[in-house]
Amino acid sequence: METNPSQTAIRPLQDSDPPVIEAAFAGIGWSKPAEQYERYLDEQRADRRRVFVAEVEREFAGYVTLNWHPDYPPFREAEVPEIQDLNVLPPFRERGLGAALVRAAEDAARERSAVVGIGVGLGSDYGSAQRLYVRLGYVPDGCGVAYSDRIVVPGERVVVDDDLVLHFTKRLAAEPAPAGRRGA
Repeated sequence: METNPSQTAIRPLQDSDPPVIEAAFAGIGWSKPAEQYERYLDEQRADRRRVFVAEVEREFAGYVTLNWHPDYPPFREAEVPEIQDLNVLPPFRERGLGAALVRAAEDAARERSAVVGIGVGLGSDYGSAQRLYVRLGYVPDGCGVAYSDRIVVPGERVVVDDDLVLHFTKRLAAEPAPAGRRGA
């Protein structure tokens, strides 16, 4: 079920958000301390990260970040910004909010890059995100899996946990020129 766009807002992270986000996730049993979002605010002010918050009827529903300087070496070396930390609260899932948040991050990435990256965990908890990224046009980056941002070499043993990730990229189409300006 899609969310009515008139009831949904996607906006930048604000100073008042960290305690609201912490409380929302605590309400579902997840530990996401306000300090994480205060760090995101600092990084947003320093132009190292952009953070987008989704609200439905003015209630916090989820967020995503865009890291301009990711730790994953293939993205860092190629200056590919990485979409990170997509989270939508369970009551707001299956409404198109995850896709809307990813598109907001893509729009921001387009300002500086023709390509954007994203990583997704390999465990079943990430199944919805895996399918979403493929639907949105992301393809594996071809480097194999990474553990804690380090590419895993053949024969190496790793734990399947939240740090085992497959990275994807997407080529971003240029934004269409405003009406009357095409071909100018």
